[in-house]
Amino acid sequence: MKNIYKKIISTLVISAALSTSAVAIEKLHFVIPGGAGGGWDGTARGTGEALLKSGLLEQASFENMSGGGGGKALAWLIRTQPENTVMVQSTPIVLRSIGRRASYVSTDAKSGVFSYKDVTPIAGIIGDFGAIVVLSDSPYQTFADLVAAYNADPKSVKMAGGSTRGSMDHLIGALAFQAAGANPNDVVYIPYDGGGKAMAGLLSGETQVLSTGLSEAVGLGGQVRILGITADERSADFPSIPTLKEQGVDAYFVNWRGFFGAPGMDAMDRYELGKMLTELQTTPEWEVVRKRNGWVNILNTGDDFIAFLEKQTEEMTVLMKQLGVIK
Repeated sequence: MKNIYKKIISTLVISAALSTSAVAIEKLHFVIPGGAGGGWDGTARGTGEALLKSGLLEQASFENMSGGGGGKALAWLIRTQPENTVMVQSTPIVLRSIGRRASYVSTDAKSGVFSYKDVTPIAGIIGDFGAIVVLSDSPYQTFADLVAAYNADPKSVKMAGGSTRGSMDHLIGALAFQAAGANPNDVVYIPYDGGGKAMAGLLSGETQVLSTGLSEAVGLGGQVRILGITADERSADFPSIPTLKEQGVDAYFVNWRGFFGAPGMDAMDRYELGKMLTELQTTPEWEVVRKRNGWVNILNTGDDFIAFLEKQTEEMTVLMKQLGVIK
């Protein structure tokens, strides 16, 4: 009889464990700090797509909340502390804590410059290499051609980016020019509200070059020519695209992207979200999205993600000083 009771209790314990390990989070609202067509937009919607198709999530909704180089959405998340909501972010959230400049501050932020320390880091999931892009009919066939034109007349080369001066797009372009021996401080950078509008600026002829992420650039297909990406080796997903390094320009940078919750997020919700995103990367549905965008999997969850952010803060401080963005 005692053994029967033990079996019944064991069965109940296992059943309870299975029920609590089932999908604890059924719906998510993705807040995107930039406009449509940018890297944040693509990462949030691509992640949501894979979560839904893989069955790891039942419902997903998306909201673009551009403004302040990502500051508007960040301030909103801190102020409202919504449930079942994650905000996609990337290296710029680290830059905010370094730059301490007005361009990083949302108009309704009352307590200074917000950064990753003011919200709940959940997980970093992908890396996206930078890309230097021109129109398909541009006279610049190589990055060396572009640098030569820039050196002859810096004002003749206007570079578009999907966020403010000092943002990730600006830094990627400046890093590439500096690595080629040009003065990055003379780059005429034209900021747009989101990657989609920056691409429109290039397509309309308002600018001659676009600094963006590889995933955004490949979405333009035959309309553009990618002069080089900031990787050490060519992408296995897009092997025809050259690297800057193979052209003699040693400019390496990979921009991570991931998700954050409100500052008051429940610890269990944070854990379940990290677990869900970890499991997602093992699914064929995620591989379809990853390959389509040319992303590399860079997974950091929980405290490991916080340690990663702290280390990048140190590295980006050095880089921003080298590029003359901060002193």
